Amino acid sequence: MTTAKRDTYTPETLLSVAVQVFIERGYDGTSMEHLSRAAGISKSSIYHHVAGKEELLRRAVSRALDELFGILDEEHARVGLAAERLEYVVRRMVEVLMAELPYVTLLLRVRGNTDTERWALERRREFDHRVADLLRAAAAEGDVRADVEVRLATRLVFGMINSIVEWYRPDGSGGSGGSGGPEGRGGAGEREVVDAVARLVFGGLRKAS
Repeated sequence: MTTAKRDTYTPETLLSVAVQVFIERGYDGTSMEHLSRAAGISKSSIYHHVAGKEELLRRAVSRALDELFGILDEEHARVGLAAERLEYVVRRMVEVLMAELPYVTLLLRVRGNTDTERWALERRREFDHRVADLLRAAAAEGDVRADVEVRLATRLVFGMINSIVEWYRPDGSGGSGGSGGPEGRGGAGEREVVDAVARLVFGGLRKAS
């Protein structure tokens, strides 16, 4: 059985298993033995794919970061009024979080104890700053309230979005009222979460017309 698994295992499936173990046990609390048991393959088979658990961590958080930074390169994030671009970015952040839930969850839980974790935290700060810059631009254009401090508003927005990892489940047991089925991912449940976040954020930030 072990041989068959070793023959069919891929770096992608190994990464998926590693991410779940890192989330459940914490990165510091995970050993190569834990990863070996969870994957059902030998440690030597894991080393065939990666140098060690930190490489798996870097691949995992890189996946989340690449998806988030990719949002900023999309046309609707680059062209138009700052407030409209900001709303687009916020909506896409929620979509990416739900689509890449385990990877974003892991990214949000790194603590800076290794070189990879410190690198990930720095990249997260860079992303946060770029979103904050959009909020500042929207304020300068007069499309959001001037009585809301930008740094505080940015932290509150990120806090709301990041909290989704604590309760959203792709099977529908989180964001769509607790029912299972197709609403959980890619359907009404996911769209409801995106729309709700956008309404709450921009209902408070936009100037009253």
